[in-house]
Parts: sequence; C-alpha cells; structure tokens
Amino acid sequence: MLILLTNDDGIRAPGLVAMYRQLTRLGEVHVVAPATVQSATGHGITMSAPLMTARVEVDGAFTGTSVDGRPADCVKLAVARILPRRPDLVVSGINSGANVGINVIYSGTVAAAIEAAFLGLPAVAVSLYLRKQIEPDYHQAAKYALGTINQCISSGLRGGQVATINLPVLQPDQEPKGIKVVRQCTRAWPDAYESRKDPRGREYFWNTGIFTLENAADDTDVAALRDGYITVTPLQFDLTHESMLRDWAGRDWSLGQ
Repeated sequence: MLILLTNDDGIRAPGLVAMYRQLTRLGEVHVVAPATVQSATGHGITMSAPLMTARVEVDGAFTGTSVDGRPADCVKLAVARILPRRPDLVVSGINSGANVGINVIYSGTVAAAIEAAFLGLPAVAVSLYLRKQIEPDYHQAAKYALGTINQCISSGLRGGQVATINLPVLQPDQEPKGIKVVRQCTRAWPDAYESRKDPRGREYFWNTGIFTLENAADDTDVAALRDGYITVTPLQFDLTHESMLRDWAGRDWSLGQ
C-alpha cells in the first residue's frame, strides 16, 4: 500500500512524525507537507506564485518533501508530480487541535483530505483535541488513530470518500471511552474581537474567540469528543442543498424582474 501523509501544522510537526511511524505498519509512506504552519487556511490553493519544494530529513524518522504552500497544494502536487504512482490512501494529520463542528470548514488538515477525495482517492483527516492541563502524547494518539483508520478501511472507505477522525487528549492512565460515528455539529462559534491601537493610533482587531466543546447535541462530533470518545465523521464535498434544489427547480423561473 502506498500512503501519502500530509498535514497543516508543517512537515516538522510532532503529530505528523508520530503518524508516520504508525502508518509504516500499513505500507510505504511518502510525506509531502507544508514547509510552515498552515492552520485554519481552509481549502486555499496557490495560483499566482511558485510552489517551492525541498527534501528535508525530519527527526530521524523520514525524509520528506516540504512545500511552500497550503495543505491542498501539497496533495495536488504530490499526486500530480512527486509520488511514484497514485496513492492507495491519503492521511492528513495528526493535527494539534480538534477539528470538529464548524472547525471542519476552516481546517487545512481536513481540506487536504477533501482535496484527495476530489482526486478520487480514499482519505482520512486525523486531529487531536488539546487541553492546557494535559500534555499531549502524540505517540499514543497515533496508535489509536491507526486502529481507527484500519476500521475505516475495513468498513469500505473508497476512492472519492473522506472521513475525519478526532481523538481525545488523555492522561497516561486513561483510554478513550470508545469510538462513535457521529454527525458534524453545526453550532456557530461565537466570535470575539479585541480592539487595540497600533503605535500610530490606528484601530485594529484581534480575534480572541475560543472554541469550546460545550452545548452540542448528543449525536454530534463535538459532544462525543467532549465525552472522551474517538469520533469518526464521514464528510462530503458536494455542497448542493438538495431540498432547496428540488423546491427551486420546480418553480417557474423567468427572465423578468
């Protein structure tokens, strides 16, 4: 099995290194990842600047290709030019921070996996929920991630399909409560902006909003992760609102005002 591994935290991120070491149990792993942190960049791609690349050795674990671009760029470039053939699986992560709820829309980690699905490949995004009072153990998280990825594959993950996995952060003596397949929470993230002044007295704003795993329906990714479960959410990239499409298509649309 040929596996493409990428992320949005940058090619030297500890989560990517830990995931690499586990994925080698499945097959041949090629790393093509951003040269710098690309968190919350969504599904942007580079169109008006070159994509500079370099071969880099990381943490004694692997030699991969860094790309001076976005996560989606990494997947597109890897599949089109860098890999020896089309990969059998694309994994994005482990991201430092949960990608549940509306964070799925903003996430570069998830965008990389969705880009792979655009290209007809099976893909998985993996993220680790972080809490200030608990030191993240990426090695442990990667072991749980690998087990969950294996179950996604055995459940029939196919080319063009994508799932996002979120892992709870654990104390050394803890285990996840289990795995739940759940829907994405669509509760809005309350925005908060702090007003500040620059040295010339001009006003600017700093986003101070903090996403919390609270006040979510029990059948969602937010609630399950909050309660200590590994969450699996199948995603789709067809944004068509089907019921609205059917309703509007049945109307008489005219060219008049």
